Amino acid sequence: MLRLLRYLLSTGTVTKKQIPDLLESIAAGLPKVTTAACESGCDACVAVCPTSAIRVDNNSIQLDRGACIGCSECLTVCPTGTLEADLSTAIFAYKREQLVLPSSADMKQGEEGAHLFSGSFALRVVSTGCSACDLEMSAASNPIFDLDRFGISVVASPRFADALFVTGPVPKAMHEPLLICYQSMADPKLVIACGTCAISGGVHKGGYAEANGVAAILPVDVFIPGCAPHPWQIIQGLLAAKKLKGRFT
Repeated sequence: MLRLLRYLLSTGTVTKKQIPDLLESIAAGLPKVTTAACESGCDACVAVCPTSAIRVDNNSIQLDRGACIGCSECLTVCPTGTLEADLSTAIFAYKREQLVLPSSADMKQGEEGAHLFSGSFALRVVSTGCSACDLEMSAASNPIFDLDRFGISVVASPRFADALFVTGPVPKAMHEPLLICYQSMADPKLVIACGTCAISGGVHKGGYAEANGVAAILPVDVFIPGCAPHPWQIIQGLLAAKKLKGRFT
């Protein structure tokens, strides 16, 4: 016990005081579309994408980060640098179409005016089958990231929650439980889709289990893409949800 106490005292504070703009270089991140011209007739990225997240039309690339699982295969085969790694921590979106790059959608929704959740913010986490996102959400609460310092906490009952935080592809067996959970929450309430599976179904979409993401069942207010998102990306998305005005005004 004394050895452990000595170690903790010698380590000092491990909590990162500031949210970084970029992840460390060891992180993979998600792809992004650059201004580099696409090679004529090349569809190598389309061929290797396991979730059909990429389209090429007239040498113009369209990347759906809501379907991307971050495998980086497209980055490996792209000969022109039109696709490159994005280590940004602010990858959340208020609208589904904002995740389709290049995006012309309004990115400012919810950023101005009075916000309902400017203080504490309680989450009811519902996992519908994604342990990876669950682990990253759990990591966001460890001493390094310290989610609680932002006034964000996880509660056991939907009756005490401001937002429903959903991970996993939401298969048919979870449709009714998720609806019951949502209906048990008091208004105003938010829905946050965390991870590719929760946003689009990812590799599970279109199957017999009807695992096509949260939006097929509930209205989603904030999307946090990634497979799985880094804790900083999750925290950025949650902070964005806290200041959301959107449909409540």
